[in-house]
This record gives sequence, C-alpha cells and structure tokens, in this order.
Amino acid sequence: MELITKYFPHLTEVQTEQFSKLQELYEDWNLKINVVSRKDIDELYLRHVIHSLGIAKVIKFLPDAQILDVGTGGGFPGIPLAILFPETNFHLVDSIGKKIKVVDEVVEGLQLTNVKTTNARVEEIKGNYDFIVSRAVAAMPTFVHWVKGKIAKKSNHELKNGILYLKGGDLSEELEPYKSAVIYPLKDYLEEEFFETKKVVYLPMKYKG
Repeated sequence: MELITKYFPHLTEVQTEQFSKLQELYEDWNLKINVVSRKDIDELYLRHVIHSLGIAKVIKFLPDAQILDVGTGGGFPGIPLAILFPETNFHLVDSIGKKIKVVDEVVEGLQLTNVKTTNARVEEIKGNYDFIVSRAVAAMPTFVHWVKGKIAKKSNHELKNGILYLKGGDLSEELEPYKSAVIYPLKDYLEEEFFETKKVVYLPMKYKG
C-alpha cells in the first residue's frame, strides 16, 4: 500500500480500503485459479497495481467515460483504474472464462459498481469506447485490428480517443506504421527499477461509423 500512496496520495478512505484488499483477494483466488505467477503475487502492488496505474499518470479519465480493457487477465489494468476512477465506466473483457471468474470475484469483493465483465473475444464486443486499454496482449498491428470500429466519435478528454497500451522493451519496429503514436516512458513517473523499460503507448484512433 505504501507504493500506492507514494504515487497517489489523495485517495479517499474507500479507495484506500479497496487497494489494501487487493493482496488478500488475489492471494486467496490465486490458490484456486492461478491467474498471477507466484513471484508476481509477492510483488502484486509493484508489478500489477502500480504498473496498471501508470496509465493514470498519462490521463485522468472523466466521469461517465467508457473504457474497454482488452485481455484483462486477472483484471489488469482495469481493476486498479476502476478503483482510482470510481465515476468512470470500465468494461473488462477476456476470452478465458476462469480469468473472468476471478475478476468477477475481485470486483464483488471490492464492491466495485463501475465495472462490468464479459467472457468473449474482443471482436465479439459491441459498442463504442473513449479509450481501449490493455497490457501487452499482442503486437500493436494485431491489437489495432482487434479493436477496429470500437472507438467513440466524440472526444471529451485532453487526449483524443484511442488506445492506451502498457508495453515494455524496444517498440520502434512495432510502432513504425503508426506515426501518430506517442510513447510515455513510465520511468519518467515511477522511480522503481521495474519501470525502467516499461511504457504507456498512446495511439489516437478515428471513429469509423
């Protein structure tokens, strides 16, 4: 929890309580359904929670905004972002049923009312979203193909609607086709060594009606 308050000092009591419950909830569920590696469970706040919240260093989601989390796995980055932005709507999607089961249980345990989940491939999801978030589930060209046609027309944030993607390593080749992509190195915001090579990639996307 110290890590959370270090970077996000202005949490409400409810948010503080929700963030502090994450360790216990994930440890408990991970024993039944393995969604997070042993090493990562021991460093849950660093490797998963704060990493997810790296997106919040780049953008502040507005109330009533619609955010789609693709390939959420155990609920990252969606659940930490949903705690931080309680008035924003999050839709967490994963094609693996057991992962969504864990997400559902964590959402219930935290009493998050701004999260809905779907066990499906993202191509099957209908609707439009202000932003699509994810943690390195595929190379950017594949990901862009998956989420085509899911961006809302009207942009209300300082950043235009699009993709916010957590990724590490050298992205120059992968992002070559996307001249409008902006890379935000997380080491500019988070001082732990883990974030040295981690980035948020922002790719604005046009509405296709």
